[in-house]
Amino acid sequence: MNPIIETIDLFQLASGDRLAIQVYKFIGQNPGAKVYIQANLHGCEIVGNKVVHGLIGYLSTVPEAAIAGEIWIVPTCNPLATNQRGHFYATGGFHAYSGEDWNRIFWEHKPTAEQLNSFVEKHLNNDESTITKAYRQQIMAAFKEELAKQERPCGVSVPELFRGKLQNLCLDADYVIDIHSSSNDGLNFTYYFPNRETQAGWFGFDYSILLEEDGAYAFDEAFIWPWIELEKAFTKAGRTIHLTVDAFTLELGSGMKMRPESVAKGLAGIKNYLAHQGIISTATPQPSQTKFLPSKNITRYRATVGGMIGDRLSLGQPVKAGEKLYEILSFNRLGKMPEVITVNSMVDGIVFDLAISESANQGEYVMSVLAID
Repeated sequence: MNPIIETIDLFQLASGDRLAIQVYKFIGQNPGAKVYIQANLHGCEIVGNKVVHGLIGYLSTVPEAAIAGEIWIVPTCNPLATNQRGHFYATGGFHAYSGEDWNRIFWEHKPTAEQLNSFVEKHLNNDESTITKAYRQQIMAAFKEELAKQERPCGVSVPELFRGKLQNLCLDADYVIDIHSSSNDGLNFTYYFPNRETQAGWFGFDYSILLEEDGAYAFDEAFIWPWIELEKAFTKAGRTIHLTVDAFTLELGSGMKMRPESVAKGLAGIKNYLAHQGIISTATPQPSQTKFLPSKNITRYRATVGGMIGDRLSLGQPVKAGEKLYEILSFNRLGKMPEVITVNSMVDGIVFDLAISESANQGEYVMSVLAID
């Protein structure tokens, strides 16, 4: 089937030029859930564009009758960041004007405890479909008030303008998939949220990392945490519910690269997820072999002294506690000879992520190790 292609204006530049994004909408013949998928929110993380290009090509061969619901796809969802450069390097992880992380800017619906308890009391005996519909209406009404701020004479910042456009596309969705990569060199994995292990496993990655606390205002977090807090409120009131609303970040390989194995893994994972959710009937769902680990299992190593990083373990390599991770060749301004300092692992695990640069000031990032329980 051919998608509906819609262009969404973002904002105007000082030159008079305007930035826009493009949405590819695949509307199935049968009713069902809405899936929202985007790539390249961080300008230096481009791998998702290749993944969604493959997904667009695949869905274009699928008949309308084989899709239940809607699949919305947004490649290069942040053109300002995608086009940002410093010498040879894509630097669009942060807004150049304000310094804000592009994935820490998003609006999140945060009802008061009183408002949440009132909603639960009103809907305590309703079915989950009715609860989902009513709460989504509440979220959208609050978001409409947030968008109204853009019309004030004082205006709003670029990140606020931008987040309004993106979140307006996804807040009414059932499932959200945001495709990223490491800004450095990283493994393929999924971030997921409480009580969603089964669904996270459908992406078929070796590792899924649980995010247990709200507060970062990342894209997927801003979408899913209001629903998780609602589930918690129902549990507190004596009823356990699991609403069919999901959000995931796929982390695929390394920044500024479109590694073929990461692209293939991401595309296969999304297709498998959509098949498991009953969105597409043209793929056979495969079982999960994912290892689920909490985010606290990631230890990030930062240089204890300034220097040059050498003899570092490679990505994905296993390591035991006490074994060498890397060395730092450290110079000084004390009239002494240079020294080589060995840094050992604190845990048993695997090398999870590596800084691109092998030069580090004291306190700068060097690598991460994922502890395997």
